[in-house]
Amino acid sequence: MERIYLAGGCFWGLQKFFDQFAGVGRTEVGYANGPDAAPSYQEVCASSGHAETVLVEYDEKTIGLEKLLDYYFMVIDPLSYNRQGMDMGVQYRTGVFYTDEEQLPQIRKVFAREEEKAGRKLAVLCEPLRNFFPAEEYHQKYLEKNPGGYCHIPPRFYGLGDGT
Repeated sequence: MERIYLAGGCFWGLQKFFDQFAGVGRTEVGYANGPDAAPSYQEVCASSGHAETVLVEYDEKTIGLEKLLDYYFMVIDPLSYNRQGMDMGVQYRTGVFYTDEEQLPQIRKVFAREEEKAGRKLAVLCEPLRNFFPAEEYHQKYLEKNPGGYCHIPPRFYGLGDGT
């Protein structure tokens, strides 16, 4: 399984979104690319510097990185800085955090397509993963446990996959 870390606003909806696709083996929400100490949710909300992020483990033969990133860009506003929907703050910044430099050509290809569509540089970070701390258990699969929970991703996007 390959790994990519995606920050796209509130991690609750992003996790639910990626869980629907065949080839995605596991997702986990957490806090990435902030200081090197594991934060609490309260510290993240108080601008610890970490981004709410989803670890996506995927089978490259079933769903490639480019396809995952196409889906990612479908549910974020790539021009918004430190904001997605009604969520504002540094923890809601958008970013693609990679652990394998071999992923960079695919990432850059998707970014170039998205910048061409937008007509300008994206507000989405593309950088190596510096750290990732799993979020508290109550955040894992949050929208499955709390179906009425808020997320900036419209519900219609949760029916795109095959449900696996």
